[in-house]
Order: sequence, then C-alpha cells, then structure tokens
Amino acid sequence: MEGLRSSAQINKALADEEKATKLIRAQAHIWNHLFNLINSFSLKCATQLGIPDIIHSHGKPMTLSQLISSLPIHHSKTPFVYRLMRILVHNGFFEVQKLDESDGEEGFILTDATRLLLKDNTFSVTPALLAMLDPALTQPWQHLSTWFQNDDRTPFDTAHGMGFWEYAGHNTRFNKQFNDAMESDSRLVTSMVMEKCKGVFEGLESLVDVGGGTGNLAKAIANEFPHMECTVLDLPHVVGDLEGSKNLKYVVGDMFEAVPSADAVLMKCILHDWKDEECVKILGRCKEAITSKGPKKGRVIIIDMVIENHKGDDESTKTQLLHDMLMMNLLAGKERSEKELAKIFSDAGFRSYTVNPILGLRSLIEVYP
Repeated sequence: MEGLRSSAQINKALADEEKATKLIRAQAHIWNHLFNLINSFSLKCATQLGIPDIIHSHGKPMTLSQLISSLPIHHSKTPFVYRLMRILVHNGFFEVQKLDESDGEEGFILTDATRLLLKDNTFSVTPALLAMLDPALTQPWQHLSTWFQNDDRTPFDTAHGMGFWEYAGHNTRFNKQFNDAMESDSRLVTSMVMEKCKGVFEGLESLVDVGGGTGNLAKAIANEFPHMECTVLDLPHVVGDLEGSKNLKYVVGDMFEAVPSADAVLMKCILHDWKDEECVKILGRCKEAITSKGPKKGRVIIIDMVIENHKGDDESTKTQLLHDMLMMNLLAGKERSEKELAKIFSDAGFRSYTVNPILGLRSLIEVYP
C-alpha cells in the first residue's frame, strides 16, 4: 500500500508539474505578443540612430565600444547600447562574430534583414519602417476595441476624426513620409516585375497606372518600352507637382470617377485598400477605360496579395494576415483569397482571370473583360 501511495503521489506531482509548465508557457506566449511593440520600436530606434549604416561603413565586425563611440548619443546612455543590441541580435537583425580567436573579442555584423535598412540600398525599407511606426499610424491601434463598438469606417477615423486619404491630403509631413514608404516598396516590386513579368507588358501601346503614386513602376515600364504611352493617375496631393517625360505623364484624377483610356490598366496594391463594393466600382471604371480587346491587350493587370498563396509557409501567412489587419485598421480594405477576388471580378463584369504567384508575397493577376 505504501508503494502504491507513493506511485499515486508521483503521478499527481508529474501531472501538477505538466500543468504548471503549460501555464508558464501560456503566460510567456501572451507576454511575447504583448511586448511585440518593443521589438518594433527597438528596430526603429536602431535605424534612427543609424546603427546599420555605422556598422556597414566600419567594413568589418564592430565591437560594442567602437559602436558606442560612433553613435550620436548622450554619454549617460552608453551603458544601455548593449541591451538594445542584445534584443536586436536575438531577433536576427545583427549577428555577433569573433574578431580574434586568442582573446575571444566579438563584433557586430549585419544580416540580410538589416542590409534592407541601409540608406544606400536601392531596396531600403527604412521609409516603410518609419511610416508604419509613425504616431499617426500607431495611434489607431489604441482605438481598435472602441471602433468595434461604433459605426466609424476605420480605427484610423476613430483616432483622427477623418479618413486616411483625407488626413494625408491635409498633413504635408505625413503625406511625404507615406509616399516615400510606398515608393521604397515599389522599387523592390518593380525590380521583380521587370525581371519576372516583363512579357506581360509586351504588345501594349498604352497603359495607365491607377493610383500609381510617384510613378516608380510606370517609369520602369516606360523606360523599358519607349514606344508605350504610360500614364499615372492619382490624387492632386500625390501627383499635382510631378512632371512626366517623353512617354510618361501624370494625370490628376479620381479612379472612382474615371480612368484614362488605354490598352491596359495597371493597379499595384490598390484593391486591398477598399471594400468589395468599392473595388467593383474601381474595376468598372477600369473596364470602361480599356480601349482594345485582344489576347495581349484589353486587360487589367493587378499586383496584390492573394491570401493562402503560401500554404504551409507560416512566416508568409503571418505576414499576409498582419497586412490584412493593417488594411482593416487604416483603410477598411482587406487582403483577399482567390475566391474573394474572383467574385469582385465577376461582379465588375469581367469574364476571366489568371493568377501568377511569382512575386513573393504578392501575385500578378491578369483580368480580362
């Protein structure tokens, strides 16, 4: 009996220990998500202090003391640099490498992610980082639960008393920062499009880039196809002061009202900004604008995310779901599945489409009237 009691006690102790372990893990899971903003703002801090560029300019692994002496910080803050770098190393933004096997001294080096934060990197995402972590865009998250209980269009409206595009039109600083962010994103997408999808634009004599911003993608297409007449359509505060070139022009307008006529209409990351009924209206204007009906002409070319395009890839799925929440928070839009896209294409009167998931997180979609 004594042995049986001991066995029961052991089993209970093991069960209690397993329960406690699960409880601790659950708490840690919550804490890690609760503190995700610390990761974001630590990275923003490092970028604003120029740490990636300082280490890159050093040309070899940089010791902590060397880094501290190169930073534009107050002398009283030097003890805290190590703690900032420690979390950034843990998150994969820097690595530590030994300088000399004899004394074991270590220095910081960049990772692939941090190289995308360098100022002279063509594909730098620093403008996007600074825009997304600007108080104007972080404040709406504080109002998410309030928004669920009111009839405002977005949490952004709840926070600022006006919609995103209206706010950008009234705030010059924010408008420039946001346009810089979109342009930085467009450079990478443009590079991929011209490398993998250039054939999509062959045979076109004219193309209009709807909501094309400062025209990064349209410029690349116009340069590659000098015979093609390219037009960028956007709002006054985006393109009002921009000048075109030989075969590229900027037109101030509203895509809900009218789209300039062309063989094909291009939209990069536009539909995810809007509700379904608004997308149908935009697509209807695009359909009206198409001047040619042929296998290589007469179509809408869309570059956007397609949810579930990365089945089994948890990291990509997470990125897409985060983007979907961002659209909900700022613009009342959404990232859509192929089924959801197919419905708005059909509702807008288009007969068929093809999806080519060849742009990483985004896909190139061709829609035919």
